[in-house]
Amino acid sequence: MYDITVRRHALALLEQGLTISDVSRRTGVSRGALREWLLRTEQNRELYVHPHRVCPRCTALPRSPEPEDSYAYLLGLYLGDGYISPVGDRTKMIWALRIACADAWPGLIEECVKAVKAIRPGNNVRTIQRVGCVEVNSHSRHWPCLFPQHGPGKKHERKIELLPWQKKIVDEFAEEFVRGLLHSDGCRFVNRVRRPLKDGDRWYEYPRYNFTNVSLDIQGMFTGALDRLGVAWAQMNATNISVAKREAVARLDAFVGPKF
Repeated sequence: MYDITVRRHALALLEQGLTISDVSRRTGVSRGALREWLLRTEQNRELYVHPHRVCPRCTALPRSPEPEDSYAYLLGLYLGDGYISPVGDRTKMIWALRIACADAWPGLIEECVKAVKAIRPGNNVRTIQRVGCVEVNSHSRHWPCLFPQHGPGKKHERKIELLPWQKKIVDEFAEEFVRGLLHSDGCRFVNRVRRPLKDGDRWYEYPRYNFTNVSLDIQGMFTGALDRLGVAWAQMNATNISVAKREAVARLDAFVGPKF
């Protein structure tokens, strides 16, 4: 992050007719930063903006949100139990990211708050008690930029697909993405199966994961990430995906962790 003195000096050199490349060599400032500063001056915006307030998708050279592992986890939570809605006067274009976390899992609430703060450290994060759940809530102009899956209507009633920059993050941080999806719309439990035998019924118990989501698109994102991780899965019905093989469950146990 360059201070305001460096920015003004670089812009002064540009005003003298030097090219962006020349100014970059003289000052050590990246060409991308110089283009951004020029754009801000042309649009009469503030030259200095606190880095925590800058949206990585709205810069002259859009980049991925950081840290990317936190974004992958938060994306999973958002696709499961999150939505974005306008706040107050729509002309102000302020949006609220709202993610519902069950009261039964206070650790999940803490994880969600931590992820939101990591992605937008300059914005406040609130926890609001609702019936049976806590809403993790944060206001920003840029939530639709960071989660372009936002749109009118329920997720399962419209097309949900990742943009190329999101796919790159999900591919690289598939574990965090799967973890977010399971923490929102999944569970781990012990399955009990009764087998009738000649000498009486015998019960077998084994752990398994279930993921439940009505959207076929989101189901596809989940199973696609499992495939990249080498985790075997099975489609139980129209809305449920199961991970039950011993090796697959052990693989998920290694990074998913409990909702606690």
